[in-house]
Amino acid sequence: MTAEVIVDIAHSEVDRIFEYRAGGGVEEGCRVRVPFGGRTVDGYVMRLKEGSDFDPAKLKSVSSVIDRPLTRECLSLVHTVSARYRCAKALTLRLFLPAEMRRGTVRELQRNVAVYEKEVELSSRAKSQAAALAWLRGRGRAPYTEYRDKFGDGAVRALIERGAVRLEKERVGRKPLKDLAASAAVHELTPAQAAALERIAASPRRVQLLHGVTGSGKTEIYLTLIARALAEGRSALFLVPEISLTPQMFSQLRARFGDRVAILHSGLSAGERFDEWQRLRSGEATIAVGARSAVFAPVENIGVIVLDEEHDGSYQSENNPRYNAREIAEMRAAYNGCKLVLGSATPSVETYLKASEGEYELIELPERINRRPLPEMRIADMRREVRRGNDSAFSSALRDELEACLAAGNQAILFLNRRGYAQSVVCRDCGAVLKCEQCDVSLTYHSEEGCLKCHYCGSNYKMPRACPECGGVHLSYTGTGTQKVVGELKKLYPSARILRMDVDTTSGKEGHYKILKRFADREADILVGTQMIAKGHDFPSVTLVGILDADMSLHFSDYRSGERTFQLITQVAGRSGRAGEQGRVVVQTYDPGNYILRFAAAYDYKGFFRHEIALRRSTAFPPFARIVRVMVTAEQDKAALEALKEVYFSLKEVYDAHAGDFLFFNKMHAPVRRIQNRCRYQVLMRLTDDALLPEIYDRALAYKSRDALVYVEENPSNLS
Repeated sequence: MTAEVIVDIAHSEVDRIFEYRAGGGVEEGCRVRVPFGGRTVDGYVMRLKEGSDFDPAKLKSVSSVIDRPLTRECLSLVHTVSARYRCAKALTLRLFLPAEMRRGTVRELQRNVAVYEKEVELSSRAKSQAAALAWLRGRGRAPYTEYRDKFGDGAVRALIERGAVRLEKERVGRKPLKDLAASAAVHELTPAQAAALERIAASPRRVQLLHGVTGSGKTEIYLTLIARALAEGRSALFLVPEISLTPQMFSQLRARFGDRVAILHSGLSAGERFDEWQRLRSGEATIAVGARSAVFAPVENIGVIVLDEEHDGSYQSENNPRYNAREIAEMRAAYNGCKLVLGSATPSVETYLKASEGEYELIELPERINRRPLPEMRIADMRREVRRGNDSAFSSALRDELEACLAAGNQAILFLNRRGYAQSVVCRDCGAVLKCEQCDVSLTYHSEEGCLKCHYCGSNYKMPRACPECGGVHLSYTGTGTQKVVGELKKLYPSARILRMDVDTTSGKEGHYKILKRFADREADILVGTQMIAKGHDFPSVTLVGILDADMSLHFSDYRSGERTFQLITQVAGRSGRAGEQGRVVVQTYDPGNYILRFAAAYDYKGFFRHEIALRRSTAFPPFARIVRVMVTAEQDKAALEALKEVYFSLKEVYDAHAGDFLFFNKMHAPVRRIQNRCRYQVLMRLTDDALLPEIYDRALAYKSRDALVYVEENPSNLS
């Protein structure tokens, strides 16, 4: 037999099939060791076949088999995914495997177990042995160290030597979030939920859009769909956009389905991630839940895929391969012949258009469970607050609502999508803004650490006493971050218990879970956080949400800025009033007349969609065109410019031949000119014909240089 192998080297020069003689134990999907270029490397067996296209005498043999980690579905998808995102097949294969397993830095955790074997005749004086044997007989097996510590090393060894007890190895599972607990209650479906489930079951369409307002019961529909898939002997895949959402969803799934659930995301330890992946690969677990990368979970025979908060930009990878988890989920749904359910209270404009035109099935839940009212939303004009002399982060309306909320013994959430103490530090003498040495961005002041941080590369700087440009000592802080908000809250409400949730406070292991659990357990009255608290969380005691600087995201130079602002406001507002009491929301803004805020305050998604889609159609922005960005980065500006010049003139040939299909074509500096000490340039295009994409990819990626990196992005989620 001949094995078609892809070697685990992510380089275009070796991005092809190599043939080897396959001995015993070699199967499709195996990870093997093969001789390659004078050394031995890992490879993956994609296919076995009779014979070879080459001289059999010249074929080298597979050296050894490591394991069999790849499913048939993975082998099928590798070619599709690598062709779609123009990346090496070896790089695509790595998406399906835990990185530590590939590198050999993690393995199964095992322990010795004492197992009762048989009765033996013991001396009347061997009382410890008799007691030890009787104890183990009643249990059958026990951890060896526990058994030895209980009865003594001598007694246990004597029993092993006489054959009464034997030792064997047992796998020990490293269980993530093992202290997580939740009610396993199955809620009776409302008529609206039951009707939505029947629509999903009866629909001939592969993709379903479940558009339900916050608190409308989408989660119970997801759980019922998963239960039906399991009852049919199939598996399920559940995706959430952020790591912060996985504990809550994992808790509900584990409560309902027990150990059949496994969790996958980058916040787990290497051992936990390896063990959870192994449970899915072996079939011990049949439900995978996790963030973006969990779309590659090794579950087989999938019966349903759920992609919650489908509108979220986190489903788009910003590293190579630059895949979109929604697209991968559609590929997997097609392969398994199952339904893909996209859920959101604020679907993306592109998704809702497909659903409204019939490409996807549109299922709507316009009311909360038991007809609970949506929170009352109040817009606070911060321009008036400034005129009244209020220079704090809180409007008088928000302060009044906070006092009432705390007095009633309820909880509040304050949302600000900016971490740190101050957005930037400015010299009042010369106007210079303190910037990162490696990135072309301003540094953020973090008061607790007393330092400046770059939120692009993570570099830390000591807070200077004087301006590095002019030597002036009059440095001031501009903008407000989560640290500053917490500081002001402590002064206003000294008895209130306050938690902060942002990248800085959740960096430790299970950081998200610990903060959310404390808040859920009523160990805090106010939760201050960034985008990670904006969606999906269900806290029954939260009756107030405050949104600070609600219009901040409106001013980004991005065609999606209005859509993202509407989504953020609606999602954050939805955390309020999810139990019995009426929820309230205060939206602070310097632009109260903005149409986006008016639609959000009225929870009018359809009105927003009609306005936004008309604007996109008239200006020919996605989904009526495609934005393509070819990024060029290099450590030296000269190398970046040389690469840009070559790539630009190659792409210009496509533009010259198809000028009518281009709405825009130009080269320029990237908005952020330097990140992590790499200079950044871009060729930006807006196309009306997707048929040109393959040639654009081919020409852009044809540039090869050790000094510069070139990559392509489609409708990038971040245009900076």
